[in-house]
Amino acid sequence: MTDYEVLEIGGLDDWRSHYGGFRPESSRDGRRVVDHELTMQYIGLTANALEPGEEAGYWHRHARVEELYVFLDGRGQMGLDDDVVDVSAGTLVRVGQGVWRTWRCAPDGSEQLRWLCIRAGGSELPDFPDDSERAVDRPMPW
Repeated sequence: MTDYEVLEIGGLDDWRSHYGGFRPESSRDGRRVVDHELTMQYIGLTANALEPGEEAGYWHRHARVEELYVFLDGRGQMGLDDDVVDVSAGTLVRVGQGVWRTWRCAPDGSEQLRWLCIRAGGSELPDFPDDSERAVDRPMPW
């Protein structure tokens, strides 16, 4: 048996139809908690979409979890402690432990803000993966 899973979450235009969250009271349209659907041990992932002018409506921070926000489409802003950072397609924001964060889609925009949030915790990653192995003689499958 091979240890991998495949999940289709649809294209960016489909993300708004997702409904989800970590608890019923914090669930909303435009959020899919992928790690609730795949067997993930060390990372978490949400796929997100906000309508123009829509905002998270809350601040949050983590004591042990680091997050990476990967913005794929649209324009918006993130509140990070006392700062406001503009975000758009191609923006990456790493948020460390203890930093308060919130976000919104640009109120004057015409498109959804879409992003992935990757969560990780535990131990630091090595500079170079020390658990990889290459098979240079293995033929390619295509």
